[in-house]
Amino acid sequence: MSYVQLLYHLIIRTKSNDPVIPLEHSDKLYRYIWGIIKNKNCILYRINGMEDHVHIFTSLPPTIALSDFMREMKTETSKMLKHTAGFENFKAWSEGYAALTCNLQNKESVINYIQNQREHHKILSFKEEYEKFIRKMGFKLDERDWQR
Repeated sequence: MSYVQLLYHLIIRTKSNDPVIPLEHSDKLYRYIWGIIKNKNCILYRINGMEDHVHIFTSLPPTIALSDFMREMKTETSKMLKHTAGFENFKAWSEGYAALTCNLQNKESVINYIQNQREHHKILSFKEEYEKFIRKMGFKLDERDWQR
């Protein structure tokens, strides 16, 4: 038997970081994402976000490629958002995404971080947060990404 643990902290942004996910309707989106995750036999540990981005902490089985999972999730949620009341201003997700691998020892801290998004963003802007994640991954953020 194989033993595999693939935990990901995923971040998806709206196109041009437009604030088009009203917090009062965000649970509709989160439940839809949870359905996608369950249908893929993944485990959702936490989901939360703001008007311009969503954080997802999930596991993926080794049979699912991260890029395939993200493409399908962004495609399906985009269709859902464009046809659901409350999301009339949603146009698209940004071209890319951020995916950080996590280990079991950090699980609770990642869950708490995602759970406290609204408090966190009173102190740190999303751009600052995203740039921090990108640097943590060893990259330098391409400023053109903010328009994609």
